[in-house]
Amino acid sequence: MHFPKLQSGDQVAVISPSAGLPGLFPWVQDLGLQRMREVFHLKPVEYATTRQLGASLPARAQDVLRAFADPANKAVFASIGGADQIRLLKHLDPDVLRANPKPFFGFSDNTHLHLYLWNLGIPSYYGGAVMTQFAMQGQLHAYTVASLQHALFTTGEVEVRAAPFYTDEALPWDDPATLYHERQQITNEGWYWDGEADGAGILWGGCVESLLLQVAAEKYLPPATALRNSILYLETSESMPPAWVVEYLLTGLGERGWLAGVQAVLVGRPKAWDFAHPLAVAEQAAYRQQQRAAVVLAVRRYNTRVPIVQNMDFGHTDPQLMLPSGRLARVLGSQQRVFFTY
Repeated sequence: MHFPKLQSGDQVAVISPSAGLPGLFPWVQDLGLQRMREVFHLKPVEYATTRQLGASLPARAQDVLRAFADPANKAVFASIGGADQIRLLKHLDPDVLRANPKPFFGFSDNTHLHLYLWNLGIPSYYGGAVMTQFAMQGQLHAYTVASLQHALFTTGEVEVRAAPFYTDEALPWDDPATLYHERQQITNEGWYWDGEADGAGILWGGCVESLLLQVAAEKYLPPATALRNSILYLETSESMPPAWVVEYLLTGLGERGWLAGVQAVLVGRPKAWDFAHPLAVAEQAAYRQQQRAAVVLAVRRYNTRVPIVQNMDFGHTDPQLMLPSGRLARVLGSQQRVFFTY
């Protein structure tokens, strides 16, 4: 499915289909909205539950449907992720979404809405939440801005490259003064490649923890035939699951027969620091290496040829690449190059 690109001055919807954290940290949300207006020249409109902590699932679902149904909205943005969005899906009306397709932005727990839209044939963009990417402390990252510009305003194939730096350690939101501080930036060691084959396919995937829920529930998964010749993308959240969790998910997908048919596997850089798990630099490196090894081990059991690209710039670290879920990507293992179609 295709829809027009946005124009300067367009109205966009802002919703909280998972957690209503804008109600707890309004200054963070306000900065994100300000950046949407000043940097991207968009007109964000918040919906009823956007700033409500503990809003009911039916109420949040109604905001999703209203945001998509309003023809004035040219895109829909999630404020933040959360933990319970899979329970919201049963309250959605697929006919409303199918009749009013528009680009949706968000990541983490918003994996569930991305996959729901994917099943309806509606592409979306994995990334670009208001409170995290738009409200980045200090200033927006240029790499994130460039990727958002592609997703919002341009059409066609774009070669994506590794960001020159990344940031992992966060700053606390409970002190508004931290909005003016810069996060520590670390030189990016680049992407890790395994396999020299070339592949092309439609992107499907999301956050590992959300995908585990999807596989367990099964009711929102696409038919296996729909994922034949697709490109799988995945990344882990600030919960920092051990490497065996990622291996188990991939093993399950392999036993379903899905890994044998994918054309490439893309893995975002694992977040390796959190307030609850403040790992030292050496521990962060070890955590990431363990996950990379687990991914290669699990995928190669079912597909010895497919190119695997890890440490990519999407997911829970920044800057962030917007993945066009439901659109074509090309992964050239022979040249170590990646192309997304926006």
